[in-house]
Amino acid sequence: MTSIDSEVVLLACAGSAPAPRPLPLHGSRRPRTLPDIPRIDLSGPPDRSNIDPILRDRSPRRVIVAGGDADLAAVVLRLLRTERLDVEIAYLPAGPTPATRAWGLPHGRAAAELAVAGTAGPVPLVRDDNGGVLVGRGEISPIVGECWCDQHLVLRGRGPRLVVVPTPDGIAVRAGRSRRPPDGTLRPLPPKIPSGRGSAVGRAVQIGGEPMTVVHDGVTHPRLVPRWTWFRHTEDLLLVRA
Repeated sequence: MTSIDSEVVLLACAGSAPAPRPLPLHGSRRPRTLPDIPRIDLSGPPDRSNIDPILRDRSPRRVIVAGGDADLAAVVLRLLRTERLDVEIAYLPAGPTPATRAWGLPHGRAAAELAVAGTAGPVPLVRDDNGGVLVGRGEISPIVGECWCDQHLVLRGRGPRLVVVPTPDGIAVRAGRSRRPPDGTLRPLPPKIPSGRGSAVGRAVQIGGEPMTVVHDGVTHPRLVPRWTWFRHTEDLLLVRA
């Protein structure tokens, strides 16, 4: 991206930290600062009522999301639902989050500079079968049941925790005690094993068992579910990363 224009908007989600300003940018014919970008302050969580009109009326080429992982996921969901995955997404969090760790993104002033002057590239867009998306971290704790990642068995029986994160290579999952995000290590279980915990990375993670509580991007699903699936969408997300 070589210039900033009216096709770039900053969505300041409720409760987000103030964006660093002024932010001098280099590499363009005249210095630009973050205040040059139209800022839209959202009074409530991002949803169809406040995001869809912006996408329709402004038709932005890039949207900068100032907020948390749940806000980023909500905006990405509206891009998916309105068939606007051609819109570039930049993330401006106040501090490190599961999404910044998953995608190697900065925070604070460095995030603001990247959001304005960085280049967008395709990354896997992870959806779930309950109508949502995952941008940072999914967790089920505890869990009793079975989990498969593509053809790889990751969990059978009882586990203290199952963690799922999006990665450039797909969806990484690990069963175990650790709260650390999975690193994509392929350590599947033998298919006939009576119980055990492993890890994998692939296009889809399917989970079934006793009713479980699913937390995705810090938001707890409103009801217990006996099964859950995260899967890679057929179209990628355009994320500003470099």
